[in-house]
Amino acid sequence: MSSRTIAKISIFVILVIVSALAFSSCGLNTKSYAVKPANDSFSPPEVIGKISNPDIVEASGITASKCQPDVFWVQNDSGNGPNIYAVNHSGADLGSWQVTGAQNIDWEDIAEFKDASGKCFIYIGEIGDNDLERTVHSVYRVAEPRVTQDGGRHKDTLETEPALSVSFSYTDGPHNAETLMVHPTTGDIYVLSKNRKGPSGVYKIAPSFGSGAVQKVSPIANIEVPSVPVGLLTGGDISPDGRRAVLCDYVDGYELTLPPGDNNFDDVWKQSPYQIDLGKRDTGEAVAYGPDGNTIYATTEGKKAPMIEVRRKPAQ
Repeated sequence: MSSRTIAKISIFVILVIVSALAFSSCGLNTKSYAVKPANDSFSPPEVIGKISNPDIVEASGITASKCQPDVFWVQNDSGNGPNIYAVNHSGADLGSWQVTGAQNIDWEDIAEFKDASGKCFIYIGEIGDNDLERTVHSVYRVAEPRVTQDGGRHKDTLETEPALSVSFSYTDGPHNAETLMVHPTTGDIYVLSKNRKGPSGVYKIAPSFGSGAVQKVSPIANIEVPSVPVGLLTGGDISPDGRRAVLCDYVDGYELTLPPGDNNFDDVWKQSPYQIDLGKRDTGEAVAYGPDGNTIYATTEGKKAPMIEVRRKPAQ
């Protein structure tokens, strides 16, 4: 969510309350959710640090590096430059890079992919559309920059290698979206819409970077979370083993898991989400798995935003 929409949050809260009352009083055929309390499967959320880079003011996405230990990538929302920022798990500044050949119209989420050769790429979702005016969206892919962790921080913004992009448009009309995910094995890209009036649509995009073609994408599934509205998703990630997906809205996190023996990731959208307490987040739009797949990190917009960690408890 960009800074120009912050003023709308109070109005949104009122709408949420009104919607909740409406849902409770009418006979809507709503889905029954399997909601497990966070303390059953995960440790309580813990603030393990704060993001120190003063240029990170609207962190709307976070992702963990798959090539460099204790490196997380963050991007700002719209109204900011086309930059990516490296921090460690406690939020310490590890450098800033301008993405060559990209522009930030409304960046909303960030993800990472490690290809078969072992090279890591950062994916950036140019997918926001608060006013539902855009007909074409893009996902940028750029080689992950090398980060040094010797305590020395870059005073100047560096530049990445040139970015490639894949463009897409929705077949069912314009959508605002704030959730971008990349499957670690197939490389398929998933964008989930942010819907104030119903379920979120799940859109699957082929990673045809640099082709110049605009993919036409239709929803492959709808996903609801135990909030009102049920499709107000603001971020997400896929676990390193490709069997789980974590989503978030402004309030909580939600995890979906493939059943044992099912290796078709698209079946994950058929599962009921389990709730995860992500702690206090003023404008929570960023969530990601850690490299182990059992740790989840979250942050929020604003300066000196907290780095929040929750850990999966060992199976009993």
